[in-house]
Amino acid sequence: MIHPSAQVHPSARLGPDVEVGPFAVIEAGVTVGAGCRLAAQAIVKAGTELGAGVHLDHFAVVGGAPQDLSFDPRTDSGVRIGDRTVIREHVTVHRATQAGERTLVGADCLLMVGSHVAHDCVVGDHVILANGCMLGGHVQVGDKAFISGGVAVHQFCRIGGGALISGNAVITEDVPPDALAHGRNLLAGLNLIGLRRRAVPAGAVAEIKRAYHAVYDASGACAQLAQKALSEGDYQTQEARDFLNFFLSGKRGRFVSPA
Repeated sequence: MIHPSAQVHPSARLGPDVEVGPFAVIEAGVTVGAGCRLAAQAIVKAGTELGAGVHLDHFAVVGGAPQDLSFDPRTDSGVRIGDRTVIREHVTVHRATQAGERTLVGADCLLMVGSHVAHDCVVGDHVILANGCMLGGHVQVGDKAFISGGVAVHQFCRIGGGALISGNAVITEDVPPDALAHGRNLLAGLNLIGLRRRAVPAGAVAEIKRAYHAVYDASGACAQLAQKALSEGDYQTQEARDFLNFFLSGKRGRFVSPA
């Protein structure tokens, strides 16, 4: 059902059972998957693809131009939102800066009121961004991460899967998978409650703990220590190996440190 006051461009492609509320705007070339719901005054800009069952609440804007002074507005870029993701009031998701590229938000995510996903971000599945959370450009967020209200994440940072960042934190360095981050670039250990809720086997949790202590010693040489631990082949679970491999890449070159 499309409200008579909504503006839907003739070239937009809408799947079955889509609802478009009063004064909502869907621009040229947009793809809206089956069962999507756009509340009153939601805006979907050109170059956006919404998967099935996506919900856009009031005044959300998906696909807006990046906040990059060098960006050419003629660039053919966009945003892709995964199935069943919920985007609440006043959320903004900006399109990528390079031609042919997409800012990506995965499936089954919840972007709470006023959160912001900047250009070229890659957000995994089952991610929660709480109220007022801000992701800078090119940030990567792994599956099932939880970023609390008011958190600011610097551009090019990586947030590992399963990580939990507490409210109002400032993150300018990479946060490893399954870690608890707080304050300004500080760790409080591992997200053990999150691991338990995800039913990660006890053996894998034990190996992640061991990997954590192997990487974070007094030297601060996290990448070298992670490489050493992997080369010794003493970690049998994929979860522990994923934790160690995280330290071998990234553009920030540093990692959030224990308090």
